[in-house]
Formats: sequence, C-alpha cells, structure tokens
Amino acid sequence: MPVTVDKDLCIGCGACTGVCPVSALSLDEDGKSQCNEDVCISCLTCVGTCPVSAISAK
Repeated sequence: MPVTVDKDLCIGCGACTGVCPVSALSLDEDGKSQCNEDVCISCLTCVGTCPVSAISAK
C-alpha cells in the first residue's frame, strides 16, 4: 500500500524525501512531493515526518 501525497497541502519542504529509506519520494517539477509507487515499501516513515500532514496511506 504505497502512500499518496495531497498536492494541495504539500508545501514542498522535502522533509519526506530525506527520510524515505528507499528514495521513493521526490519533488516534482512544481516542487511538490510525489511517490514512486513501484519503489515505495509502505513503511509510512514519511507520513509522520510531513509537517502539514500532506502524506497518507492509500
């Protein structure tokens, strides 16, 4: 179960990209987080790291 990013809430701080153990999260061309679902291992570390709660489990 990969995570989903609410682009309307994401502030592009990149906190999630730094904590992902498999580098499944990156910033897109708009500076918002995005998840590569093929790489995500659903550890949910990023969910607790996001300061604006823009990331959640699907």
